[in-house]
Amino acid sequence: MSNKPNIAVIAGGDSSEFIVSVKSGANVYSAVDKTKFTPWLIQMKGEEWTVIQNDNIIAEIDKSDFSFNLNGEKISFSFAYITIHGTPGEDGILQGYFDLLKIPYSTCNVQSSSLTFNKWFCNNYLRSFGVKMADSIKVSKGEKIEPVKISEKLGLPMFIKPNAGGSSFGITKVKNVDEIEPAIKKALEESNEALIEQFIDGDEFTCGLVKINNEKIVFPVTEIVTKNEFFDFEAKYIPGVAEEITPARITKSLTDKCQKISSEIYDFCECDGIVRVDYILKNDEFYFLEVNTTPGMTETSFIPQQIVAMGLTLKEMITQVIENSLN
Repeated sequence: MSNKPNIAVIAGGDSSEFIVSVKSGANVYSAVDKTKFTPWLIQMKGEEWTVIQNDNIIAEIDKSDFSFNLNGEKISFSFAYITIHGTPGEDGILQGYFDLLKIPYSTCNVQSSSLTFNKWFCNNYLRSFGVKMADSIKVSKGEKIEPVKISEKLGLPMFIKPNAGGSSFGITKVKNVDEIEPAIKKALEESNEALIEQFIDGDEFTCGLVKINNEKIVFPVTEIVTKNEFFDFEAKYIPGVAEEITPARITKSLTDKCQKISSEIYDFCECDGIVRVDYILKNDEFYFLEVNTTPGMTETSFIPQQIVAMGLTLKEMITQVIENSLN
């Protein structure tokens, strides 16, 4: 075996976004510079942690030290590139495991991951810094649902979504009071808590960024034009449903504003690695939607698009992320 550092590219996970994560993982795996590193694709689903090669399982991961045996040789990892969207890769659980094993990884730490994964906590934390966002209410499983009170507080239409969760599963745009309860129940299938948000009528934008060697690289802003009612799962992953324009067709001052807010949010949340922040733009104000700390890395995802728009390749960016942690 070569003496190049072994890199685990980890995909899968235990949320509805398993399929998307597997695609992200495959794309990141193919972008790892094989002249510098030896990448291995690791798939996690519940208790099953396996090493995948050419779509076949070639080994099981030993969870006691995150290693595996291949042809009698023990292979350990120098770095973990986490591409799991949702639990356990985006909420801090895996980060805590790697901290215990002292294996560096590509994402935010435990605290930052768990803060940003819980939309309610993250919203209220960022609000204290003056970040603009929609008003919201949280409802937990088993709590009494009062549709009239909810609509009086937030107005209609409104968005109801899982409080913890990555992609656009379990989200409903609610237009009248009798849709509130079923929408909350749908969100609670994905998470123990539902987040009910005031609807802000505007266009959607997203901005990726990363900090490498204490220098922040803020990516170009992407504008999302969806043919659907909102940027839902279908609009995200089915070609042609949404148009994504990078760089966004907005003024330089608005672009600067979006990049500046994204940079501040990255610092407020003490992020690490490549992160993406989503917004709604209304009357020249960016309203914060969420922070994605393991953003989609499929070929059609925003981050790869933004990296290309900067004149870089995904390979160059991922090399920098890995080397930044190994040095």
